Amino acid sequence: MSIATPIRSDHDLQVAVQDELDWTPDVDAVEIGVSVNDGAVTLSGEVKDYSERLAATRATLRVRGVSTVVDNIAVHPTSRSLVSETDIAKEVEHALRWATNVPETVKAEIKDHLVILTGEVTWEFQREAAKRAVQYLRGVSSVDSRITLSARPSAADAEERIRNALTRNAQIDANHVHVSVAGNTVTLTGVVHSWAEKQQAGKAAWASPHATNVDNQLTVQTF
Repeated sequence: MSIATPIRSDHDLQVAVQDELDWTPDVDAVEIGVSVNDGAVTLSGEVKDYSERLAATRATLRVRGVSTVVDNIAVHPTSRSLVSETDIAKEVEHALRWATNVPETVKAEIKDHLVILTGEVTWEFQREAAKRAVQYLRGVSSVDSRITLSARPSAADAEERIRNALTRNAQIDANHVHVSVAGNTVTLTGVVHSWAEKQQAGKAAWASPHATNVDNQLTVQTF
């Protein structure tokens, strides 16, 4: 096990990611390969289910210095042959209908253990909720969300309101985040300390009642 030191090279970052994967209880780190190129981490290998693949990605994004993650992990469930697509379809339908934050407009199609979500919703959080509702079900190998957002009117003060939301958020250093709005598209640029901060900024922008697209171009750098 390596000793925690400031991350200054791709090799240091690779070791740190491997250590974090090994530290994560719901990930079998032995089965996952890690390569790093200029702060971008590529994960490879095979895992037994989609939830482990998600856990590996989340663990990687927790590591200081990681700018992005390319997920090339394959899912090969040991129990896959015991779960039919019919059974998966039933469980997916049940999960979507029982989730209070998923509208009835969301539909699902199953293709070779891949869940394809379609339909139209009002908010981004509803689109994310639909994905979360099904991604941990047994037999699911991946989730492809094709859910769209309903049209919204633009607003002259949308940019100002988003900046105010960023400033209020204790997890965001708003001084390094720049906001521009064109119609219903919000673009975020600038520099943040971590992937978590980048995600928080994106969520703040998505909360705008006038945004149907958020282009999160924030760069993750270790200050």
